[in-house]
Amino acid sequence: MRGGADQYKKAKIKESVHLDAMVRTQEEKKSQEAIQKPKGIEKSRRVRALRLELQVDLFNQIKEAQKQAQEDENKEKEGMKGMTEQLIKGDDEILQMNTRIWVPVSGGLRERVLEEAHKSKCMMHPGSDKMYKNLKENYWWIGMKKDITAYVAKCLTCSQVKAEHQKPSGMLQQLELPVWKWEMITVDFITKLPRTSHGNDRIWVIVDRLTKSAHFLAMKETYSMDRLAQLYVNEIVSLHGMPLSIVSDRDSHFTSRFWQSFQKALGTRLNFNTAYHPQTDGQSERTIQTLEDMLRACVIDFGGSWDDHLPLMEFSYNNSYHSSIQTAPFEALYGRKCRTPICWSEIGENQLSGPEIVQETTDKVFQIRERLKAARDRQKSYADRRRKPLEFNVNDKVLLKDSP
Repeated sequence: MRGGADQYKKAKIKESVHLDAMVRTQEEKKSQEAIQKPKGIEKSRRVRALRLELQVDLFNQIKEAQKQAQEDENKEKEGMKGMTEQLIKGDDEILQMNTRIWVPVSGGLRERVLEEAHKSKCMMHPGSDKMYKNLKENYWWIGMKKDITAYVAKCLTCSQVKAEHQKPSGMLQQLELPVWKWEMITVDFITKLPRTSHGNDRIWVIVDRLTKSAHFLAMKETYSMDRLAQLYVNEIVSLHGMPLSIVSDRDSHFTSRFWQSFQKALGTRLNFNTAYHPQTDGQSERTIQTLEDMLRACVIDFGGSWDDHLPLMEFSYNNSYHSSIQTAPFEALYGRKCRTPICWSEIGENQLSGPEIVQETTDKVFQIRERLKAARDRQKSYADRRRKPLEFNVNDKVLLKDSP
């Protein structure tokens, strides 16, 4: 009995091993078949079949449209002007021009061909040149390149996503010329400077748009708006009065409600530039560039903290020749340059009466405005060479950029 039981157990073990081997063999076959036949094959076959069906359908529609276009009432609409004789029938009975399929106006198939060649997932919005090169190999009609260019130009998606490789649109629009000294000013900050022993780490740059005279105010980044307003009154309003307008960028200090309400109470208009029109604030940007050069030079030559040299930097800037007004800012502001160690005294001091001083000052302002106008005209002529004119009408819809 024991021997029979042992044989029975051995037979069972062999049977289970054989079944396991068969199961593993079947699983290996399935895995090999899965490797040899990827899941995407069946899907790709369906896609190819669908595209082939669409292509055959399009060709059939073109063939019907060609028949309609050859009717007498449609010949003038097609505008072929005797070119129909040059069309040759292919093996599939489709009229061709030099082996390229003729797409007539009838049936609206040109729009469908353009849409398929531009918006389909296989094309992904090519430019007009690429699109024309792709289509000209297989299709033809009169004015095909012009139609493609117009189609791409009207594509909303292309207008939203494509980078511009053309001249900037629109001519340079400049600010109005100031009439009197310190009536129109520009303001900006130089930030992220090395912190000095006094705790200063930024400079507030304030420039008069007429005389180009400037004030450089050292300050801390942690200054509150109350402290800024007090600094503005002490250093600017006390010396030059309240300006009519201030041009600035969109720094958080200048766009704050406090600053806007403060300037409104003083009767000053705030004008903010945009990221795409930095030329409106170009004067202060150019002044900042000059001041940064002077900061580096002073630290290299004289050492110490930069805020120790800032008052003399301001004096040097205001007492030096300025190309746009063709004189020094101090001379434009006060009627003459300030004395320096190399120009200690003036030769032949003039004694002017009150009316003569008023007339001389008025003449100087007029002369400065004329020089500024000439400089602005030069700047505009240079800038417009790299731009193209663009005009809009009322109710025109445009796309605006919200990031660089």
